[in-house]
Amino acid sequence: MQAKLSKLTPILFAGVAAAGIAAAPMAFADPAPGCYNPDGTPCTPSAGPQGAGAEIPGGPGAQAGADGHVSAGIPNGPWAVAGPGGGVACIPGGPCRTINLPG
Repeated sequence: MQAKLSKLTPILFAGVAAAGIAAAPMAFADPAPGCYNPDGTPCTPSAGPQGAGAEIPGGPGAQAGADGHVSAGIPNGPWAVAGPGGGVACIPGGPCRTINLPG
């Protein structure tokens, strides 16, 4: 048993060293930049009793109302709206799918 362990020791140390070298860049990397509006103010999601919403400036956004209606979209891209009675999702230049819920 001692002979087998002594043969595996260099392999174990090499594995630990490789893991340490691989993780080093991530440990010292700067965090991802935050989201900022064109005027320099941070973009923050909003939430309250009436619902919630979030949007990336010039990018995708979503909102949810307290009444159960939700919507999301990407500029010049796919979008969807839904509510208690069903929903619609569309792809620009492509098909739209409507789902009506019973009731």
